[in-house]
Amino acid sequence: MSDTIHLLIERYGLIAVFAGCLTEGETAAILGGFFAHQAVFVPWQAYLAAFLGAFGGDTFFFLMGRRFAGHAIVRRLIAKPGFSHAHDFLHNHPNLFIFLNRYIYGMRLFGGVAAGLSDIPFGRFVVINMLSSLLWAAIFCGLGYFFGLGAETLLGETIRKHHRLIIALGIGVAVLVFGHFAASWVMRRQVKRLA
Repeated sequence: MSDTIHLLIERYGLIAVFAGCLTEGETAAILGGFFAHQAVFVPWQAYLAAFLGAFGGDTFFFLMGRRFAGHAIVRRLIAKPGFSHAHDFLHNHPNLFIFLNRYIYGMRLFGGVAAGLSDIPFGRFVVINMLSSLLWAAIFCGLGYFFGLGAETLLGETIRKHHRLIIALGIGVAVLVFGHFAASWVMRRQVKRLA
């Protein structure tokens, strides 16, 4: 069974990293870096998949806001509590907002749409988004790579084969749990601030 999972990761893992990075994506980028360290992926390919997913996802959400402002999906995003926070930050610091948007857990979808609804030129958005995506992919793939390095140091050769799948699952779950608690904490603070 573990050999089948390993084969699926080798064959489709980079596609999963790309797809995972289209939205929030931190977990996908970290796992991409982890599997790059384990020589399941070529490191530059894992980085490229994470970068293209992050850049493509933000550009897609920008274009959604720019071209489909009246669509039901966009209206639902605008109605969420986090959107007003994104809009205020964007209005006060547009370039900084575009650059930092992807680093604020839970704000990425709002941020792209908010930027698309603003008067920021598409060319400026693309350049800032590209620089931000390059750095973001390096940070999160790098974290995964160093998780792999740390796991190998602690576990030695037992990390080879199916053990690395269990470790990758543990890393993914830890990142998701941390992200959930961080997003909940941010939302509670925002609700208190609005109250």
